[in-house]
Amino acid sequence: MNICFIGTGYVGLVSGVLFSDLGNNVYCVDKDSEKIKNLEQGIIPIYEPGLEEIVIRNFEAGRVKFTSDINQAIRSSDVVFIAVGTPSSKDGSSADLTGVFNVANIISKNLNSYKIIITKSTVPLGTGDKIEAILLKSNNRKKFDVVSNPEFLREGEAIRDFRYPDRVVIGTNNSKKVTPIMEKLYAPIINKGAKFLIVKRRAAELIKYAANAFLATKITFINEIANLCEQTGINVEDIALGIGTDTRIGSRFLRAGPAYGGSCFPKDTKALTRTASNHKVHLQLVNAVIKSNESRSSLITSKIIKILKKPKKKIVGFLGVTFKANTDDMRDSSSLKIIPALIKKGCVVNYYDPTGNKTNFDAYKSVHFYKNANEVIKNSDLLVIHTEWDEFKNMNFDKITKNKNLKIFDLRNLYEDKYFSNKKIKYYSIGRPFNV
Repeated sequence: MNICFIGTGYVGLVSGVLFSDLGNNVYCVDKDSEKIKNLEQGIIPIYEPGLEEIVIRNFEAGRVKFTSDINQAIRSSDVVFIAVGTPSSKDGSSADLTGVFNVANIISKNLNSYKIIITKSTVPLGTGDKIEAILLKSNNRKKFDVVSNPEFLREGEAIRDFRYPDRVVIGTNNSKKVTPIMEKLYAPIINKGAKFLIVKRRAAELIKYAANAFLATKITFINEIANLCEQTGINVEDIALGIGTDTRIGSRFLRAGPAYGGSCFPKDTKALTRTASNHKVHLQLVNAVIKSNESRSSLITSKIIKILKKPKKKIVGFLGVTFKANTDDMRDSSSLKIIPALIKKGCVVNYYDPTGNKTNFDAYKSVHFYKNANEVIKNSDLLVIHTEWDEFKNMNFDKITKNKNLKIFDLRNLYEDKYFSNKKIKYYSIGRPFNV
């Protein structure tokens, strides 16, 4: 099948290249000509384990083409995916759909044959209706169908999530014509056991937001339980195990830690509440989740200050600053709130992240990037394990540093308290007895 992906961000690049890996001819389109040149040379703009190899293999085989010629790519394709960014708008609560509608106008001028137009970008309820209205201004309804096909890719796990998803959701108001084509496109994935769900287009749009809001709720819930555990001498991991084995609840997303971040949960929960508000519905639970999560970083900062006692001129080392492991994504990472707050208290912050220096901190003279974790550990009064990279999970702190007064605050519970019981290093973690 001939496919066009407009937008080579995280979703567009991963999905486009993996569809080519299934034997399709794919055009990956981006207006950034420099990015296109880099992709043709195998230079990947995002950090996603295993993606570079797949890009190179399919580009060399001629199954994927990187181009800035959006008109030709659309006209040469049977299925066109809209995968441009939908960042938060200036008001911070709704999704900015400028890019989506700009693409819809370009598609409208290039409908030289029947095409399925698919929103892969995360878009609010009713966006498909607006895209359809744009296309109808210049085209007969028989020349296209607008479909919602939300993505459920986790950063750092995107390749596996694409190949072995729990479900493929297709939202269409013309299931008779669309379903056979989409079944054919997704056949290699459906044959591996993925559930193939056909729903109305608006339902598919809401499924994406509802799923992310529910997962964000689970994270926020266990973080709040962790706060209670710290004050009552209970280990939050025992609680997570006890409730997670209940099949009605499930164990995933019940790991206490920092505030949730990344490109989806913060943006999508706010956009969902804004959509609900536009329909005069108040999502009290989701609003409470957003509020609780936004206060999480301040709570962790206050704990760090409590551990330091006198923070001025103290050196705080961070292991990892991205919002999660196996990604270079800094969007809404809790480190973006915690580190500046520590600087204001007079701390010096050294950090190491496997994905390199982050320009987010370049404006701070008291924040320094180190190229390896050991140097950060050696030069810290307090070490904060912020991101759960594998390389941080089995470190011999005694061997790395001679600082017998080192304190560690483990925000990911990578270690057990007993590991430090015979050591002079003072260890603190999340959701366990917190005694300073």
